[in-house]
Amino acid sequence: MNLVARAQAIILKPKEEWVKIKGESTPVAQLFMGYAAILAAIPAIAQFIGHGLIGISIPFVGAYRLDLGTALIRAIVYYVLILASAYVFGMAINALAPSFGSKPSVENAMKLAVYSMTPAWIGGVFYIIPALGILAILGSLYGLYVMYLGFSSPMMDTPKDKVMGYIVVSFVVVAVLMFVVGLVLGAVFAVGRLPGI
Repeated sequence: MNLVARAQAIILKPKEEWVKIKGESTPVAQLFMGYAAILAAIPAIAQFIGHGLIGISIPFVGAYRLDLGTALIRAIVYYVLILASAYVFGMAINALAPSFGSKPSVENAMKLAVYSMTPAWIGGVFYIIPALGILAILGSLYGLYVMYLGFSSPMMDTPKDKVMGYIVVSFVVVAVLMFVVGLVLGAVFAVGRLPGI
């Protein structure tokens, strides 16, 4: 699997790419080590640069930057959480499969979860300039559309009449996961630094 070609195809031609992905055998470890681990580094590195080097502009105060140690730890925590979220999301998709008349498959569920996050991870490059973070959110929204196409392809062999329900529940799961990631980051870095750093 060529990472650049796959990421480009999943963003530009997702409907056609899901058909190819469905026919491939990709072990979960390979999917994470050869694809997710690399792409998830994009928003983590961008956030390190944005928060530690460029800073956040606060009206009437000016630019606020985290010290580099805190920015680095924040980026690492974000990276670990976002990869863990992708894994939990894939497991949730697989666990929900029987409820929607789908064929459980950890491999297909993980492919659906990981490849659906591609636009969010690539869009994460906008975190370099914190004010442009909204564009990263737009990438995440496009990822929901990519996920919709994956369910419709059908990656999980879901009956047509149950696809929409499966998608809606999956949207809720991914929204909760992203909320938890934001909550953990906010709680850990609420005052801008960890104790003892």
